[in-house]
Amino acid sequence: MIEKILLADSGAGQAEAMIKTLMDLPCIQRASVTVLHVVPSQVTTDEMTEKWEEGGKILATAVQSLNLDPSHVSTMLKQGEPKDVVCQVAEDIGADLIIMGSRGLKRLQSILENSVSQYVFQLSSRSMLLVRDDIYVKKLQRIMVALDNSESAKDCLKLALYLIRDVKGGQIILTHVTKGQKGPDSPDQDPVLVAAAEEARKQGVSYKCVSKVGKAGEEICSLVDEMGVDLLMLGSPDRRPSIAKGLPDLDRLLGTSLSDYIRVYANCPVLLTRTLA
Repeated sequence: MIEKILLADSGAGQAEAMIKTLMDLPCIQRASVTVLHVVPSQVTTDEMTEKWEEGGKILATAVQSLNLDPSHVSTMLKQGEPKDVVCQVAEDIGADLIIMGSRGLKRLQSILENSVSQYVFQLSSRSMLLVRDDIYVKKLQRIMVALDNSESAKDCLKLALYLIRDVKGGQIILTHVTKGQKGPDSPDQDPVLVAAAEEARKQGVSYKCVSKVGKAGEEICSLVDEMGVDLLMLGSPDRRPSIAKGLPDLDRLLGTSLSDYIRVYANCPVLLTRTLA
């Protein structure tokens, strides 16, 4: 399911720590990793040379820090607009997952400050693992999946079970938040959770079901803290038709989508999954 990983490495943040943690999962250990660093265009040749050399050092340091099997890791040093290059390289190599650091900028701030992670999240059709710079990356034992009736949520559950099923002591937390004032009396009466729990049982994965009522983003982020979640997963459908792939999705731009809220406020790494056709 995850055979090709693209690590967009800026030389700062927690992305490298995240990939080392991810590579501890039995199902990921054979995946190939491409470490990418992008050098923005500079005004003068001397500045460009300096940035190019700096980028080479960042890649060398990253490879040494990751300590991966040399046959499973490669590096790319590219020049251009970072957000465009990351999207293009992800397509070129057929990445199953993009891993990036994030400053956790809110709403329009991410646009005004030219956030690379927000742009890639908005326009890439690839699954994306975002790691805020200010969080601590832990060993992956407890994965929470935010569920609803959508196909993207079902695909997200499949990936979560794939990741956790061979982890000793691992557990998946199945969460469904109902909008409005009243939801199911218990998780056992929530059709979304009942179906998800059955999938977990089939694969022999330890699970816990949590049903909440309220605003999905706030409830999910609160549960992350309450339950000590190591990784939060959320299906994030690509809703734009192919003709509009280059156009912005306004609710994501304005930070009003659930996935964008969680990207900013969840105090753990967030994996936003998408299904490739």
